[in-house]
Formats: sequence, structure tokens, C-alpha cells
Amino acid sequence: MNRFSVLILTLNEERDLPRCLASVAGCDDIVVLDSGSTDRTAEIAQAAGARVFTRRFDNFAGQRNHAQQEIPFRHPWVFHLDADEQFTPELAEECDRAAARTDIDGCWVAPKMMFMGRWIPHCTDFPAWQARFVRAPQFRFIEVGHGQREAPDMRLDRLQANYLHDLSSGGEAEWLDKHRRYARAEAKNQWKNAGSGRIADLFSGNPLQRRRAMKHFSYSLPCRPALRFFYQYLLRRGFLDGKEGRRYCQLLARYEGFAAEELRRLRAGAA
Repeated sequence: MNRFSVLILTLNEERDLPRCLASVAGCDDIVVLDSGSTDRTAEIAQAAGARVFTRRFDNFAGQRNHAQQEIPFRHPWVFHLDADEQFTPELAEECDRAAARTDIDGCWVAPKMMFMGRWIPHCTDFPAWQARFVRAPQFRFIEVGHGQREAPDMRLDRLQANYLHDLSSGGEAEWLDKHRRYARAEAKNQWKNAGSGRIADLFSGNPLQRRRAMKHFSYSLPCRPALRFFYQYLLRRGFLDGKEGRRYCQLLARYEGFAAEELRRLRAGAA
């Protein structure tokens, strides 16, 4: 048994949840925080031995912070997963070792992004670090765009093993629908924080800080959909990821189009 708990956020995840649960079967404390599923999500989770809690969704940071502070986990360390993600044995071993630490609040972990059955590291900017293995209840998340990030005062280290994230489990139509929602959230965040970035961060020695600064300042560039494709497919060598990489880069360009359209709408409304 692993010496840490696992939290899985869900909403109508009966398709993906069984694979996620199977990947953490060695954990003695699996917790599902559901946002009000109307399918068999809760039933599947309970059949696998998971404890199921329900909270109306506000945002990802809100869900994760609620779990951190209100759910009685059996272990002081918690790995945060989504239903379309899967654990690996190598990651479980590394988390077991890291769970003995008391000098940090959490760990960044880099996902391996899978698309159409293939790992596409180049066009997904691997390693794209996420704060996922954290201590409860003290670790805190903040909402940024459509996702979440660690609060500024959290102390973090990096784990070398990875979890898997299936980007194409629901097909392209579902991906596009989801990323239309993400684009609206990202555009609103950019509109709210316009002018807050620091140019010096573009030259930071910290790759994570550099990546976040590039994302922030990219919103001021013209022709962002075409530039995103050029960046991911050529500069980031997405062409090495085969036809799957090319298609994913095309989808990313469409996502940037959604975000640019939402920003234009926000600007027009403020004019």
C-alpha cells in the first residue's frame, strides 16, 4: 500500500474513471470529489473502494482547496488526479519516498501527454510542471485562467517520474468544446491581468517562470493561432511527434483562435 492519499476530481466521468482508478489500485485511500455527476461516476468510484464526496463546482482551485481543507485524508500527502489521467508504478514509488519529507509543502510533477495513443512530448512542452503532490491541509492553490497554480508562498520540489494524461479520450469534438470553455476563462484572466507581467521573467533561469511569462505576453501578439502552430510544430519540434503531433498543433491553433475571439469580445464590450 502507498503511504499517500489520492484525490480525483470528477463530473460525468464514467468513461475515463475506471482506468484512472485501476492505476491507483495500490493506494489505501482513494477519494473522489464529484461536482454533481448524473451518470455512473459515483457508483463506479464506490465499487472500486473510493470515498465519494460532492461539492458544486466553482473552479479547479476552489475544488482542490476544499478537498485539502475539508476532507479527512488518511495520509498527510495527497496526489491530485483528474479522471482522464493515470498513475504509473514509477511515480508511486517516488511519491512513497517523498511522503517522508517535512521540509516542503508539495511537489511539481510533469505529465506525459498522450494523443491518439501516442506520447507527444515536443508539442506539449514536456516537462510542463504541475503542482500535484501536496501536503494537506496546508498546501493552497490559486485559480489562474481555466486551471490552477500553487499559491506564491508554497515550498515545492520536483519529482522525476510522470503521470499520464490522455488528451484525446473523448475525441476531437469533446476536446474543442472543452477548450472553448477554457479559452473564455483564459481570455478573462488575461483581460483582468493585462499589464501585470514582468519582461524580466522572459529571461529567467527558471523554465517554469519563463514559460508562464511567455504565455502572458503572447496575448499581445497578432495572428496568435498561426504563431502558436509555428511555435509548437516548428520551434518546439512538434513535427517529431508524427501525424499525432501535427494534428494536436492544429487543434492548439484553433484554441488560440477561440481565446483571441473572446479577447476581442471583451475589448469591444469595454469600448
